[in-house]
Amino acid sequence: MEKSSIQKDTPWPGDDDDVHDHVTQRSQGFLSLLNARTSTELMPQTVVLHGAAGVGKTTLAKKCMLDWTQAGQARARPAALYLSCKALSRRGPCTLAELLADSAPGPRRALPQLLARARTLLLVIDAFEELRVPAAALARDLGSDWGARRPAPVLLGGLLKRKLLPAATLLVTTRPEALGELRLVVEQPLLVEVEGLSEPERRAYLRRQLGGEAQARRAWQLMRSNAALLRLGSAPAVCWMLGACLRLPADEGDDPGRTCRTAASLLLRFLCSRFAPAPGSCPRPRPRAPLRVLCLLAAEGVWAQTSLFEPRDLRRLGVREADLRPFVDRSLLLESGECAGCYRFLHLSLQHLLAAALYVLGGGEGGPGCGARGVRTLLSKEEGRRNPHLAHVGRFLFGLANEDRVRELGAAFGCPVSTELKHELLACTVRSPENGPFSSVTDTRETLCRLYESQDEPLVKEAVAQVTEVSLHLKDPTDLAHASFCLKHCERLQKLRLRVEKGVFLDDDTASGSEAQAAGSQYDHLSLQLWADLCLVFSSNKSLCFLDVSQSFLSSSSVRILCERITRVTCHLQKVVIKKVSPADAYRSLCLAVIGKKTLTYLVLEGGGHSDKLLLLLLCEPLKHSRCNLQYLRLSRCNITRRDCRHLSKLLQEDSSLTNLDLGFSPIATGSWYLCEALKKPNCNLRCLGLCDCSITPSCCQGLALVVVSAQRLETLDLSWNTLGQSGIMMLFEALKQNNGPLKILRLEMDESSMEVQKLLKDVKDSSPNLTIERSDARTTRSPCVTLSLIP
Repeated sequence: MEKSSIQKDTPWPGDDDDVHDHVTQRSQGFLSLLNARTSTELMPQTVVLHGAAGVGKTTLAKKCMLDWTQAGQARARPAALYLSCKALSRRGPCTLAELLADSAPGPRRALPQLLARARTLLLVIDAFEELRVPAAALARDLGSDWGARRPAPVLLGGLLKRKLLPAATLLVTTRPEALGELRLVVEQPLLVEVEGLSEPERRAYLRRQLGGEAQARRAWQLMRSNAALLRLGSAPAVCWMLGACLRLPADEGDDPGRTCRTAASLLLRFLCSRFAPAPGSCPRPRPRAPLRVLCLLAAEGVWAQTSLFEPRDLRRLGVREADLRPFVDRSLLLESGECAGCYRFLHLSLQHLLAAALYVLGGGEGGPGCGARGVRTLLSKEEGRRNPHLAHVGRFLFGLANEDRVRELGAAFGCPVSTELKHELLACTVRSPENGPFSSVTDTRETLCRLYESQDEPLVKEAVAQVTEVSLHLKDPTDLAHASFCLKHCERLQKLRLRVEKGVFLDDDTASGSEAQAAGSQYDHLSLQLWADLCLVFSSNKSLCFLDVSQSFLSSSSVRILCERITRVTCHLQKVVIKKVSPADAYRSLCLAVIGKKTLTYLVLEGGGHSDKLLLLLLCEPLKHSRCNLQYLRLSRCNITRRDCRHLSKLLQEDSSLTNLDLGFSPIATGSWYLCEALKKPNCNLRCLGLCDCSITPSCCQGLALVVVSAQRLETLDLSWNTLGQSGIMMLFEALKQNNGPLKILRLEMDESSMEVQKLLKDVKDSSPNLTIERSDARTTRSPCVTLSLIP
């Protein structure tokens, strides 16, 4: 295979030396890994290269073929064959030899000898996601006759399942959306993610394309400041499009950071620029009709889940090759080298945008070419589960709901466009009860992504006007950008739940001085900017009263920003839950930020077993003051010890506002004695005490027995998951027989097989009919010690 055949499918114009170097490095590293594994394992490898569209999977696979065939020192006469799933989809029944013959080197008669050396054979199966057959077709039994003519997908299934050529090494490429289906067919594959251009490679690529360090730095800063572009920029085609847009002469007051803020705005600017006249030249003819033809072709590909268009597809849609020529000449549509007369788009995202554009060119619901594939169908959850491409088109639909953008499209191509799309989008999503845009974390994430893509603040404000509760799962800076843009318009937001994945913020203990750390600092600066924008909601939204931060990996800087907003007098949080958060000192900082607020009534701190003595002191001091209204110090898994219970006892005896205290899963043990002393005092207002799994022993039960008799306000006592022993249970029950106090619920672990315990239990129920005794064991799910009125 010649080097040019690898570059032939490169979908971006211009000098591609940087991209070729990138592919060469990846190929060499990949082949080294494969050689090491193949030499030590008896079974040949099935390797799957998976990654987003345009990151170079096919190019890398073809380079691996070249390197494989040139590695003659390691293998005897190695060979490599290439199968395109796009081509397989249109092929009729054939034999295995006929299937492989087109890509076999040398004359066809030499193929049997090549297959006889299958252990030295690398078989590339490219673009698995383009296979237009149901998965069941791949699993059909081949029978024993390999020479029989079979449908091509059946033969492919035999190769993937290693029924055919079991000794060969397989290299399969696929996009992420088809990875699950592929894994049902192949056994024990080696999965390799292709991430595209690294950040240094992107900078070098932009430098070569833009012709100077200053322009490249400007382009890189724009990409760095935009989480969506940063993610898309790993594809060389997107880097090229970004550079092409930045080379455009800026209109008066035109800020590229604004016009390229989202994927939709970047792609639309690029699309329109390809037909803009050069400065000082005559206007070019505007391809009004062909644009709609191109959009129709893109939409048909989306619904058929393909990015390759064959001559029969063009004939079926009534598309002439002459209609496509203006787009081929401008590198928007590419002639595929895989088959004569076949086309594909420069990048899959461009196909998605053009498919969405069909709905503003008069091709929406009821329009020609769409049939029943209207906006409502496109955005439905059911269709989205069947076709992952629809989610991307749906986001671009919201991008085209921006009237400025859709007018730019109409002006560039001289065609009428509709500006009424936003009303249909709202009707099909936000106002649609069956879609439930904020009903789950996943739905919320997709809804915020769509709204951000619009960059239309009036649209966003109307979409979130009735939202009162939001749960965010923040996985990267893109999620931060979406949430910060949309939540500032949620004027009725009352409850916010946050979960932040590891990697969103730079770890506090990350080593400094390296190039990777410097790049990470830039990344973290972007994350912190977006986080600060998101945290504005705490001081600007008067309705927000509940915050839950759980299972989150924060940093000192992000915690500081959050605390600064919470301490504002305009923040009116009433209930705060902090659970399983890192770093460990985040508990102390957040506690200090919220504990002094007059509005706070409910606080949960659930840690990972760390011990922080200062934390307890910080909690106790404000609770002594009359202005503190905190009622519920759930300090679960916070390692509260006997010594800490002394501080809590003093607090409870000082007419504190606390009515509920849960100290579950801490080694309190005999520290319960101090709590009992406080509960016997008349000025103790505690109504619920939770001591679940607190190492309470039979020796502690004497003090607890006095409490259930003398405590004037205690209504709930949770002693579940403690080994009280029969002696401890007997002490408690004897005291309860005399109980005339307010206790209503007692939770504990007991052995009801004992006759003495059964008798005492009956006596207790007779003497205290209003008391409920709940038995706990290891199989019981433990409920927090809290009255129903306080559950958020």
